[in-house]
Amino acid sequence: MKKLFLFACLLISAATFAQTTSTSPLEFKEVKHSFGKVPQNVPVTTTFTFTNTSDKTVIIENATAECGCTTPVYPKTPILKGKTGEIKVTYNAVAAGQFTKNVHVKIANVQQPVQLTISGEVVTAPAKTK
Repeated sequence: MKKLFLFACLLISAATFAQTTSTSPLEFKEVKHSFGKVPQNVPVTTTFTFTNTSDKTVIIENATAECGCTTPVYPKTPILKGKTGEIKVTYNAVAAGQFTKNVHVKIANVQQPVQLTISGEVVTAPAKTK
């Protein structure tokens, strides 16, 4: 019985330590970007630069936006230790007014995704007078 209990404790300990980590191995130069005022119907793009600060190769599983007006483009190839990369985020400025959009970057073996945020204000073009 003692051996069974010890084995169960060992198994639970191993499962606990085998869980994925929650800190990101990618260090982003910035995680928020403000476009300021942007003209309506003109897409705007920013680039979020990162460095792999871990001692292992990192894979970005996906990068998802909260809505269809925001499009992230991320590297599909593994990021070697010490190397840099970038995620480009484009906002399609159709609706006038203030905006704040988030992109969630899911990294393999990391529980918590990295959140990138873009914001700004879409302004309508002044009406042309004749």
